Amino acid sequence: MLQIEIAGESLTLLAERALWWPAQSTLLIADAHFGKGLTFRARGVAVPSGTSDDTMDRLAILLARTGATRVVFLGDLLHAREAREPALMATLAGLRAPGVEWVLVRGNHDLHAGVPAELGLTVVDEPWRMAPFALCHHPDAQPGHYVLAGHVHPALRVEAGGDRLRLPCFAFGPDVGLLPAFGSFTGHMTLAPDAGMRCFVAAADRVLEVPHASARRRGRA
Repeated sequence: MLQIEIAGESLTLLAERALWWPAQSTLLIADAHFGKGLTFRARGVAVPSGTSDDTMDRLAILLARTGATRVVFLGDLLHAREAREPALMATLAGLRAPGVEWVLVRGNHDLHAGVPAELGLTVVDEPWRMAPFALCHHPDAQPGHYVLAGHVHPALRVEAGGDRLRLPCFAFGPDVGLLPAFGSFTGHMTLAPDAGMRCFVAAADRVLEVPHASARRRGRA
């Protein structure tokens, strides 16, 4: 984990690709895309199983470690309507401890997937304002608030010792911050270096700042 200050608030970047806001006991998660593998298989595309299990395992770990009393999903909780398989929904609902609020800021995939009632989510449209932040799915500026958003699935190319890696990253500009996709089975959009944004890669069990990295979009890979 790595602590930074944004808009006067102390935030913790977690290697599990989530953001912890301790002052509000709030865990922020973008683009979980639960059930994406189920969706592909239901549509006749052979993809490995178990990707949602890994995503849920990381969520369970973070809930236990942080003791969060609120979880805010920044859109795209489920990948599609086919993801609403009873066993998957029961497992996800079982992660929610009594007294912990789960909020979904509606994203584009949520419009098609719907929100199962058994998850007990509070569903809001973007921007959902928790001063000084506007919590969003799409990374569009909101006057008077610093935006924390998902949707983009940002990643960064890192070269070291002759090796080149592409790692999911957090990216913070002057007005908008991007969270990496939390889901294990998602695509990524590679960002290009620029001095105007601070970027932090999630590498295995740690978060590392990469100087002069930015969100100039090269396209999803």
